[in-house]
Amino acid sequence: MNIKQFIKRKIIAVYKRLTPFVPVSKKKILFQSNNGKNYTGNPRYIYEEMVRQGLDRKFDCVWFLLDTSIEIPGKCRKVRCNYPRFFWELMRAKFWVFDSRQQKMYIKKKNVVHIQTWHGTPLKKLALDMDQMDMAGNQNIERYHRNFRIACRDWDYLVSQNRFSTEVFRSCFDFKDKPILEIGYPRNDVLFAKNNEEDIRDLKIKLGLPLDKKILLYAPTWRDNEYYQKGAYKFATELDFERMREEFSDEYCMIVKYHYLVSENIDWTPFKGFIYTFDETKDIAWLYLVSDALITDYSSVMFDYSLLNRPMFFFAYDLEDYKKNLRGFYFDFVNEIPGPISQDTDTLISDIKNYRSEDWKEKYDAYHDKFNNVDCGNASKKVIKLIKKKMKEA
Repeated sequence: MNIKQFIKRKIIAVYKRLTPFVPVSKKKILFQSNNGKNYTGNPRYIYEEMVRQGLDRKFDCVWFLLDTSIEIPGKCRKVRCNYPRFFWELMRAKFWVFDSRQQKMYIKKKNVVHIQTWHGTPLKKLALDMDQMDMAGNQNIERYHRNFRIACRDWDYLVSQNRFSTEVFRSCFDFKDKPILEIGYPRNDVLFAKNNEEDIRDLKIKLGLPLDKKILLYAPTWRDNEYYQKGAYKFATELDFERMREEFSDEYCMIVKYHYLVSENIDWTPFKGFIYTFDETKDIAWLYLVSDALITDYSSVMFDYSLLNRPMFFFAYDLEDYKKNLRGFYFDFVNEIPGPISQDTDTLISDIKNYRSEDWKEKYDAYHDKFNNVDCGNASKKVIKLIKKKMKEA
């Protein structure tokens, strides 16, 4: 054990002893996205709605971040994860607004309200519904289940994007006796507010994207068994980017967006002017808005992006292996998704060139009915209404 680890253990030990005796501040709200990796997702848009309502000046808003240099609007305090101040804020906060499973060391007191927003409608099996795993070399499914049960017990409210998710969450998180807020995702509010030519043009300029090209967004998920270390997964793909450039560079450019768990340092300079990449600090909702079509695989981006009614293509080169050996699916992926499936680059290219929206209208309508019937642009306001209510009750 090095000195840094020793000090951290001592701090955690003090935190555990003090927590029961430190009173909470009913106006303190903690926000955390992707375990502090960035300022994105559902917590971001809940907070930004608070800023719009001027509530950032009435409440004590605290963001937990690994990198506190990230710019955040409004009046808030940025606290670096796992440092002494971080543990003090944990002890004092009345509200937790997180979008991922919290660390085991977090101690939630009975009078603390944990609003778990989660981070996607599930296609692939999750948590307690998984009957096997090979996640960064960890194959101990019993321990994985046990840790998830412990974390979920501390969730007071869980946000759901649709009825389908609500039913899955009851099972996979063993969340049977507490409220699920079936209100849509706060992170999708922006897809309603900014889906217009002026805002999309402004976003393209802000992101440094060309204004004279259409944009293909490639946003695949991660593979449990392809990793460098725990929490650092490889960018797994068999997409031939050179072929994509040959076929599309006159009309399109591409955005390549890694999943937030992926850690890669690929040199994309040979594709300069065609491929643009953005790190985890750029909210993917912006990339949805500026793109004309989505290429994905089994990622939950398919549920959010479909709100825009734009073409979606599914590059599922490892479909059978993923379905049988890695996760398994909650619904009939092949027959329900509203877009063509390809397993090699040439087929994907053909699918893009020959796409006709009318061919997919029936499936898109059924998909909307199942997954998009709740999102309407005001989910953030509904979460804030809950926070106000619980504050009055305190």
